[in-house]
Amino acid sequence: MAAAPQAAREPAETRARYRHFLAIPTRWHDNDAYGHVNNVVYYAWFDTVVNEHLIRVGGLDIAADPVVGLVVETSCRYHRSLAFPDAVEAGLRVERLGNSSVVYGIGIFRAGEDAAAASGRFVHVWVDRATQRPVRIPDRIRAALAAIAA
Repeated sequence: MAAAPQAAREPAETRARYRHFLAIPTRWHDNDAYGHVNNVVYYAWFDTVVNEHLIRVGGLDIAADPVVGLVVETSCRYHRSLAFPDAVEAGLRVERLGNSSVVYGIGIFRAGEDAAAASGRFVHVWVDRATQRPVRIPDRIRAALAAIAA
């Protein structure tokens, strides 16, 4: 996605603000007709870095756990374009950890660059899988989230 002029926006965030990183390769079909990564791909990267952390560090079993995180809000600010074959690193932090919800901050970086190409917000509400009613975040997930709190 084309970036708006930097003078009209807040500066891009830097790597130092993030606690966890995941390398994600771009793919040929991530590019759109304008020759850069399409905006919907950034949201897939957000989902990937969050769920990789929850599964690997928090032990989330996405198929069987009785409590799951549902996305209730997302946003993205684009600072500069990315394109295949760029190597991308997604940075993750927890901005707010509540009883049943968590707010993540996510930065998308071109490998080796300090300024984010995009930055976003991603909100999970933890619910009982069967009833879809909010519940307390399970302790093992809470510990994984607390470990990357800003």
